Amino acid sequence: MQCWRGLEDIPDDWGRSVVTIGSYDGVHRGHQLIIGRAVERARELGIPAVVVTFDPHPSEVVRPGTHPPLLAPHQRRVELMAELGVDAVLILPFTTGFSRLAPDDFIVKVLVDKLHARLVIEGPNFRFGHRAAGNVTLLAETGTTYDYEVEVIDLQVSGRAGDGEPFSSTLTRRLVAEGDVEGAAEILGRPHRVEGTVVRGAQRGRELGFPTANVATLPHTAIPADGVYAGWLTAGGEVMPAAISVGTNPQFDGTERTVEAYAIDRVGLDLYGMYVAVDFLAYVRGMLKFDSVDDLLVAMAADVERCRELTGAHGNDRA
Repeated sequence: MQCWRGLEDIPDDWGRSVVTIGSYDGVHRGHQLIIGRAVERARELGIPAVVVTFDPHPSEVVRPGTHPPLLAPHQRRVELMAELGVDAVLILPFTTGFSRLAPDDFIVKVLVDKLHARLVIEGPNFRFGHRAAGNVTLLAETGTTYDYEVEVIDLQVSGRAGDGEPFSSTLTRRLVAEGDVEGAAEILGRPHRVEGTVVRGAQRGRELGFPTANVATLPHTAIPADGVYAGWLTAGGEVMPAAISVGTNPQFDGTERTVEAYAIDRVGLDLYGMYVAVDFLAYVRGMLKFDSVDDLLVAMAADVERCRELTGAHGNDRA
């Protein structure tokens, strides 16, 4: 799969293509429906399927300081799109100048001149161009001039996770923030993941007999609510059942919020400096301050046993 970091990266001889455009943060099941349809139609037409997305998130440019928590970094999104069969991903630098492009100019510069769109597939609420003035109706009307068609895909509706709300990144972020990682997974179609480099922390886990990987998460990462979770730690291509702690470590009056993962039953792991992924399967309990360190150790042992059970029972659900 090709990945372009701007319009100038698109090959000069690029032919017609099926295109879909969006932030696609998380590549959740609603996104998968739209992208999957783009791939399906591209195969039928014998042309490539292209996803157009943006970096940074448009809100950070249009309304600085409002960058939403991200469900997946671009590298992860590209991987997920490749798994769906996408042929190319165009990551457009979203600058102030770009944000001022009128919808018609966006269509010409991106869809017509560069990607030579034959078909554009979007959800019903797709907006684009300066002040989000463009919509699917305008997109379709303009297509009659520039020889492309538009197909609108109805969004799927979630069940338990959102009480009938359409699958959306906003809903997923809310569930993650509430610690409902199982509800988030229902929308994502896989466990919620955070990524980052393992750094040295206070090493209290090691002193207590539960050495953890302290993950320096990427900027703007959507991190679950404080608590203990069952999940998996992936490092160097190896997936390990894990007990995961999110919070400030109130037992030792900590102030910095961290994500730490204990690889269950693994001895002697040295992960410092490694880039790892942490997948959240299930919420186990809230973050507590115990009366003594001994009480904490009893709780941690129970947490690990519960996480061992959960990851063993759901061993086929890993992302």
